[in-house]
Amino acid sequence: MSQAAAAASVEAVDNKFPSQIKYIVGNEACERYSYYGMRSILTVFMIQVLLMQEAEATSTYHLFAGACYLFPLLGAFISDRIWGKYKTILYLSLVYCAGHAVLAVWENKMGLYWGLGLIALGSGGIKPCVSAHVGDQFKANQQHLLKKVYELFYFMINFGSFFSTILTPWTLKAYGPSVAFGIPGVLMAIATVIFWMGRNEFVHVPPTKSDGHGLFNVVSSAFKYSSARKAGESFLDGALKDHSREQVDAVKAVFDIAKLFASITIFWALFDQHGSSWVIQAMNMNLNFMGMEFEASQIAAWNPIMVMGLIPFFSMVVYPMLDKMGITSTPIKRMTLGMFVAAVSFALIGGLQMWMDNSSDKINVMWQFFPYLVITMAEVMISITGLEFAYTQAPRSMKSSIMSIWLLTVFFGNLITAYVSKVNFFPIASTGYFMFFAVLMAIFAGIFWYMGTQYKVKNYMEK
Repeated sequence: MSQAAAAASVEAVDNKFPSQIKYIVGNEACERYSYYGMRSILTVFMIQVLLMQEAEATSTYHLFAGACYLFPLLGAFISDRIWGKYKTILYLSLVYCAGHAVLAVWENKMGLYWGLGLIALGSGGIKPCVSAHVGDQFKANQQHLLKKVYELFYFMINFGSFFSTILTPWTLKAYGPSVAFGIPGVLMAIATVIFWMGRNEFVHVPPTKSDGHGLFNVVSSAFKYSSARKAGESFLDGALKDHSREQVDAVKAVFDIAKLFASITIFWALFDQHGSSWVIQAMNMNLNFMGMEFEASQIAAWNPIMVMGLIPFFSMVVYPMLDKMGITSTPIKRMTLGMFVAAVSFALIGGLQMWMDNSSDKINVMWQFFPYLVITMAEVMISITGLEFAYTQAPRSMKSSIMSIWLLTVFFGNLITAYVSKVNFFPIASTGYFMFFAVLMAIFAGIFWYMGTQYKVKNYMEK
């Protein structure tokens, strides 16, 4: 074979996805359908079938949503230190399937709590492993394909979310909870089988041992030598007795981004309510539009569709336009604006509730389109920008810690909503309830803006 032919052959191989990727993508599509399908009917199921009070249902919903972002920390540890990614995904997927089965079979509170607990463990546990497992399948000369495969992943997430949010509420109404929860369970079982089918083709990266210089090691050393610090040294500088300056500075970078991101927990306290309090509001609205009768939990299907449209719109139109106007759209500015926009979305949904309270007729549910559009704009400015920004603010050794910090903002945000709902400061989905969160978001947007002005932007992008 000539050198030109050989080069052409290599190039052809380099620009083709590894064959085993189809198993991971197929798994992701089915898994996301199962998760969002189950979650889309959760609030309605708790209120209409289990006859739970709205406050209790909302609190339970957000405790579950939060747990789905706490268990990834456990999944990442098991994957990195004990089982490896493949076994972690496979075994916890079986736990995931068991959770769906419990929800489908036992239509009572005990079944609800056990089912949600198992699903949170399974869904959360595999969350950090799947995307990393994808990266393991690519060779060094295929790295340029990673962006494409992650774009495909993002499409699958929104594709599954849209169709499951449309179809599952209809299934609940037509066939009852057992079938409505059972179908997502079947999809999760299919997802597990598809993933298992790729076992002989996957690249399996074995678990590794800690190098002894991770975040917890450095923090532990800082406590150990806290009394030995010299004047003017920070708390973490005490760890220099066991770790290098570079290793200590890496942990400082994580702490800096954690302090900045603390305010973002409030955004998640608002955002995930499109599956709880916003659904409760929709249940009290006119669900007939142009002769079509919708289910209250179907309205959330707007979000994934809007996300797919707004991402290219913001990157190709909004951000370049701001740059031309002399308003440099730095990540911190984008996130600050997004937090204020999130506050506006809750002011709008609160305004709708006020209108409903003072109207003799039911307001049409399609008025929720505008708050959904605004909260999705906030999601694009905060969620996507924030995750990309975080990865540039810490060295490679701390990337997993940064991901953990990000996931914890979602966890604590849902915990806040669960608490507010439980103590019942305001009736759920009342004007006061929505306006409380709007004001809270605006306050923390201001705090984030101030902290952003004090934050020293770093650049740890790989060379």
